[in-house]
Amino acid sequence: MSTPDRIVYVVDDDERVCEALCELLSAVGVPAVTFGCAADYLRYAKPDLPACLILDIELPDVNGLEFQRQLEAAYHPPIVFITGHGDIPSSVRAMKSGAVDFLPKPFGRQDLVDAVNKAIDEDRRTRLQRAERARLQERYRTLTPREAEVMPLVVSGLLNKQAAAELGISEVTLEIHRRRIMQKMSAASFADLVRMAAQLKVGPTEPRTA
Repeated sequence: MSTPDRIVYVVDDDERVCEALCELLSAVGVPAVTFGCAADYLRYAKPDLPACLILDIELPDVNGLEFQRQLEAAYHPPIVFITGHGDIPSSVRAMKSGAVDFLPKPFGRQDLVDAVNKAIDEDRRTRLQRAERARLQERYRTLTPREAEVMPLVVSGLLNKQAAAELGISEVTLEIHRRRIMQKMSAASFADLVRMAAQLKVGPTEPRTA
């Protein structure tokens, strides 16, 4: 059996719904794990895979919308809500909080598959962005304190003369720091360095990340 490259978590206290969703997802080649309550989902050791969380609104231990709010404090898979008790205010609240879709029961097979695929694609993109940011943070931590002071001034658009004057150093010293920053950040161009600084949220008034 091939190693899965994605996974779906289903949190619903109706066993029939869980079984039906597992069968549906299995038919399109997507493995799923089901849970009867939010607490069981939280305890589960989740594999490092792009994922989707299918979440019922009415759970035995917590309201689905409240659970969505609790999950905001940490990284979690994109959510697709399913419910037999939905209403417009609930759907609006769910979508404003980042849910991919809000499907009232009974929902169409293709509607669910499309929502799950959209959620997994979104999670895959987010994971790539997080990995890229982690790599940039590792490079940024190799900068000396002075280089960390130079970088935001350089990417802000200041000329070398202006940035040097801001720090009280010579243009030659400023240029040396600039070259070392480019090397340590593995920036292919100045535009590349500017993009990296934006991802790291490195600005003229921000302190260096430890």
